[in-house]
Amino acid sequence: MQSPALLARCAGVVALTLLVGCRRPVPPVQHAAATALDGAAPDSFVVRFFTSRGDVDVMVHRDWAPHGADRIYGLVRHRYYDGARFFRAVPNFVVQFGLAADPAATAAVRERRIVDDSVRRSNVRGTLSFAAGGVDTRTAQLFINLRDNQRLDRLGFAVAGQVIAGMAAVDSLYTGYGEGAPRGQGPTQERITREGEAYLAQEFPLLDRIVRAEVVRRYGGDGR
Repeated sequence: MQSPALLARCAGVVALTLLVGCRRPVPPVQHAAATALDGAAPDSFVVRFFTSRGDVDVMVHRDWAPHGADRIYGLVRHRYYDGARFFRAVPNFVVQFGLAADPAATAAVRERRIVDDSVRRSNVRGTLSFAAGGVDTRTAQLFINLRDNQRLDRLGFAVAGQVIAGMAAVDSLYTGYGEGAPRGQGPTQERITREGEAYLAQEFPLLDRIVRAEVVRRYGGDGR
């Protein structure tokens, strides 16, 4: 006969298993509620990007860029970056990503713009910032600085995070295509937006990708 202590322990394991099994999975971004991307993130959190060149950990700080941090947290939780390529990889400048592998996901966030954050940290090597095309146009595209790019500070690119592990993997990302057409040999954002991974896999197969992205640590604040 099993002891009462063993029975209690087994009952606890079963209860925990049932609890985990009943948690509702987070839907992909194209099926997320309109407000799901921009709720308050934790005070800081670490995103691990599992890339084709190795893992990259980025610490995102909400006090550096509140709107940007909230958006990154929501996008990662809703698996937006999974499968995305580093479609703009310019040697000794930046690597950029944020057009989704699935065009439906890109379309879902294309008009969900966030207001600008003030620049509180400099765009030095290893920092993460949003790409933008004007005032209050940020959505999902991010870039990592491969060198000190302080001139971007004056242009309003607000740093949201910093690579804390895996910068060697960032440095090794394929940059052979350079800038996007027509300035370089890289892909066009218009076609990535329309065709996603199908276009890149066929015409730019050497571009590295994010296999998946996860929030692996949270510090302060409730998040979601």
